[in-house]
Amino acid sequence: MTRNITISGFSKPGFEHVREAFAENFERRNELGAACCIFYRGERVVDLWGGVRNKKTGEPWKKDTMVVVFSTTKGMSGLAMALAHSQGLIDYDECVSKYWPMFAQQGKERITVRQLFAHQAGLFALDEPVDKTVIADLDKLAVILAKQKPAWEPGTRQAYHALTLGFYQSEILRRVDPRHRSLGQYFQDEIADPLGLDFYIRLPEEIPNSRLAPIKPVNMATAIFKVPLSLTLAAMNPRSHIRRALWASLYPLDEERIYARNLEIPSGGGVGTARAIARAYGEFATGGQRLGLKEKTIKELMAPAVPPLHGFHDEVLKVEAQFSLGFAKPTAENPFGHPSSFGAPGSGGSFGFADPEAQIGYGYVPNRMDSYLMDPRDQALRRAMYRSIGEPDPYH
Repeated sequence: MTRNITISGFSKPGFEHVREAFAENFERRNELGAACCIFYRGERVVDLWGGVRNKKTGEPWKKDTMVVVFSTTKGMSGLAMALAHSQGLIDYDECVSKYWPMFAQQGKERITVRQLFAHQAGLFALDEPVDKTVIADLDKLAVILAKQKPAWEPGTRQAYHALTLGFYQSEILRRVDPRHRSLGQYFQDEIADPLGLDFYIRLPEEIPNSRLAPIKPVNMATAIFKVPLSLTLAAMNPRSHIRRALWASLYPLDEERIYARNLEIPSGGGVGTARAIARAYGEFATGGQRLGLKEKTIKELMAPAVPPLHGFHDEVLKVEAQFSLGFAKPTAENPFGHPSSFGAPGSGGSFGFADPEAQIGYGYVPNRMDSYLMDPRDQALRRAMYRSIGEPDPYH
């Protein structure tokens, strides 16, 4: 039975397939509220939103509705660090300890920026307890991060740094930026403001609840059938790698204010619109001239991922995955775009990526979480997108 869902926004002529797929997500894939945006060759060709912003009140999703995107935030943080690379603030092949001398303890002296950003440093968890008060105190957090001992010899294994990656990135940036800005502030000043993006790595006080979409959690009764058994079993063990890696996964949420304000979680707490995600990736997919991005940085982002000594099997996710410079890279197991594409999926279904070969910036954000590693809602939109530009999704 078709639900009476209002779809707002537009799709340019030739991109009607995307609008059809977006509508089908509500009719056939149990979508609640969502938005999808696509930039193609520098032009916004799709900007759609629809459904319900707040399930309890029935309020509709509006043009400026924002939602937490969990690990899709990693992509925005990766763009910020890439811009820092273009500005000469960091070298991906330098040791982290060059920029942050205190980092050189517990066997971390020779970890490179590239290894850390590729989840190959063995720093996916923190042994010392950390809560919101510590996250808000960047000096105190830096001491804890620097003291952490790698789980194994850096560069030998891959383990998804689900939350720690962004904290390490931010501390590096604070030390190399002449203004000593955190990653969230640097992103705001150097990317979000110049491009006019409604995306915040640290949500400010003045954003009203009326602009925010509360998250509808995963249905745990059906979740176990949608993820690999090995991952399900690991998640049940409180001492498993994935449980330790996700120690603060709920910190962006707030009972009274929907999302926490002024709390910076660069790997999982970003709040924004699909339009902002697509616009940011679209800028990088077309050369990044408005941001002063250098060609050498774009080439680094487009390059294949480099595996650790024991390959791309991820000790946290329990699957094959490839990461490079803070981004996920497409694989047969996790296909998106052309091989040179780079992006980040988020828990629950959100996704954003750049495809420089096709000159595409893509963003999709929902408020009903699902447990798929590759969400059917997102896949339907991407297949329609590539069909609209005259080619099949290169990995389907």
